[in-house]
Amino acid sequence: MREINTPRKASVQRNTKETAISLEMTLDGQGKSDIKTGIGFLDHMLELFSFHGSFDLTLKCEGDLHVDFHHTVEDCGIVLGEAFNRSLGDKKGINRYGFYLLPMDETLVHCAVDISGRPFLCFRVPEKLPLFLLSAGSFPAQLLEEFLRAFVVHGQLCLHMHIVEGKEVHHLIEGSFKALARTLKMAVGYDTRSLDRIPTTKGLIGS
Repeated sequence: MREINTPRKASVQRNTKETAISLEMTLDGQGKSDIKTGIGFLDHMLELFSFHGSFDLTLKCEGDLHVDFHHTVEDCGIVLGEAFNRSLGDKKGINRYGFYLLPMDETLVHCAVDISGRPFLCFRVPEKLPLFLLSAGSFPAQLLEEFLRAFVVHGQLCLHMHIVEGKEVHHLIEGSFKALARTLKMAVGYDTRSLDRIPTTKGLIGS
């Protein structure tokens, strides 16, 4: 029988001419985090992600912020996705699917995930919220989608994120990170009836 008391962990390092990142992640954690990306808003979002997913997360990033935020945000999504995927190991016993409907004042975010091994992102916002024109302070709202895409591709996930309603940009981005965390927490949880079984009739996730 699979031992579910052993924490699932992964470490990732990524060094390019644009960013230098080190990350450690424990899926079965207590929501503790130590985040330093150089972007205060992104630090806040990842701290919320860690807390609401009960993931322990340490992330240090030095990026080319003199250019803009894009490389740092995208590359943090890449390494977080890689760590998430590695920490799951053979994926035996996990629920695989997760979903969450998260309200935050005027904002409502619907999120659903399949740990399928086949990357796919469906990201939707109301037409009245053109993210490429909006920002939370100095943080461009459109970078939310860039982060999610990088995370999904390298995490090998199918993710549907639908911002159903919203007005305040900080709320819609924060609500999205919280909804993602709660959704993943459900998906990586164990199905105690099937601890030694990969959750697919194919016998292999991703095929």
